[in-house]
Amino acid sequence: MANSKEQQQNLKLSISPEVAEGTYSNLVVISHNPTEIILDFAQLLPGIEGASVRRRIIMSPVHAKRTLAALNDNIKKYEQQFGTIEEPRMPMQGDTVPYDIIGKA
Repeated sequence: MANSKEQQQNLKLSISPEVAEGTYSNLVVISHNPTEIILDFAQLLPGIEGASVRRRIIMSPVHAKRTLAALNDNIKKYEQQFGTIEEPRMPMQGDTVPYDIIGKA
């Protein structure tokens, strides 16, 4: 039996033009229950109160853990190729920010 890495390399994905356009998100809210991890991808826009959830992804905890590992691997490869990703500074009191900054993990 082929290992999961070989299976992933042989996996052929189809994608519709609408999905291929992607959805911009600059905020993700993550919640969970005993059987699911829920990711609400949202968009915060200047001058607009609140955030609009653009996509909700629901997955099993096992799949979420695999996704986290794959994301960590991809970030490491990205930084090796393009350099360290620097996080922007948090706004200081008095800075103009049109929305509340949600806590950072």
